[in-house]
Amino acid sequence: MGERVAVLGASDDPARMSNVALHRLAAAGHAVVPVNPNLERIDGATVAPSLADVPQPLDTITVYLRPELAEPLADAMIAARPRRVIFNPGAESPALRARLEAAGIRTQWDCTLVLLRTHRY
Repeated sequence: MGERVAVLGASDDPARMSNVALHRLAAAGHAVVPVNPNLERIDGATVAPSLADVPQPLDTITVYLRPELAEPLADAMIAARPRRVIFNPGAESPALRARLEAAGIRTQWDCTLVLLRTHRY
């Protein structure tokens, strides 16, 4: 069994990288939970409206939100206690990274899709 992964900023648009990541993470055997307060379902999967609604334990949060949208979620990310948070291209936030690492959460600036493709996930 793979990890439980929350995709923060999940989209129902197949052209969006967060949507591609949902499918590729699931195909790799991970339990994927899309997170988006504006959607109820993505391709048959139930969407969690917030990180607080993601079943625990949570291994990874992969972030597909611009910093100005992700930074206000710092407390929710810390409360979720993931093992790591991946900031995908365009989501990098030094301020959020510092808060998470100060809380003992490992962060990485990387692309989830590249990590999967290169077997480094």
